[in-house]
Amino acid sequence: MKSSLPSLYLLGLAVVLAGCHGASPLSSSTEQTKADRAAVLESQREQLEQIPPPAKSRYMAVHTFESWQNPYLTVQPGMLELHITLADANPTPLGVGGMMRPIAARQQEVNIALDSLGEAVTAVPQSAWPYGRVIAVEEAHKTPASAEPAVRRAMETTIARLNDLGIVVYDINEAKIQ
Repeated sequence: MKSSLPSLYLLGLAVVLAGCHGASPLSSSTEQTKADRAAVLESQREQLEQIPPPAKSRYMAVHTFESWQNPYLTVQPGMLELHITLADANPTPLGVGGMMRPIAARQQEVNIALDSLGEAVTAVPQSAWPYGRVIAVEEAHKTPASAEPAVRRAMETTIARLNDLGIVVYDINEAKIQ
């Protein structure tokens, strides 16, 4: 996945340089921006296709975030929190989760802007996706009533972007109800 990171930087540099060559009509710059976004989205999809498709038999039985092993998102009013559990580097089952190999040491939480969602999920190592290309999503806890509409809009946008990237969205909270 890291091999295409320089190509994203070159794409960004090309966009910046293209913008420095004088004024162009608004419609053509808008079309160019859409084309650039489409190219970035396609590049991110290609990177994520290296992760196998989701295995429903593995993730549908998970009903708590404590048991969830794939990345998951907490949607907040102005940002997203990406929770990642990195794969254990030691392949033996001896001592897993114990004092010498705590699971918490492999967990990371990253705050990201909604616009950076594609970059963030493509940066997650393939070994952190044991269920395949599926992400659990939850709304932030204890959200003030005044912020609930913003959280719902952010949730809808997040789910749409994940679907555009070819990532299945799993709502653990709905799985608990059923």
